[in-house]
Amino acid sequence: MEKEYFEYQLVFKKEGLLKYISHLDLLRLFQRVVRRANLPVVFSKGFHPLPKLKIQPALKLGIESDNLKLFIKLNKNISNRELKDRLNSELPDEIKVL
Repeated sequence: MEKEYFEYQLVFKKEGLLKYISHLDLLRLFQRVVRRANLPVVFSKGFHPLPKLKIQPALKLGIESDNLKLFIKLNKNISNRELKDRLNSELPDEIKVL
């Protein structure tokens, strides 16, 4: 039996000095933020489980954007407003969920 989960698609911006952060480092940043925000995230299976997160598109270094998408899977259904507020409280000023 497969466990039920809830998938969210969030739009966020990346600007300022953090436009120089790589795609992999941005993914690691969101992994830490999800943990600090105490979100009920779904983890991958296997020896080294990681949170189920995906960021699209992967931008080149030095590119700002206000239309990046974060896909996240959670074990529990929470409101969009609460998810946004919890993530933004832990994110740096140059990266914000819209």
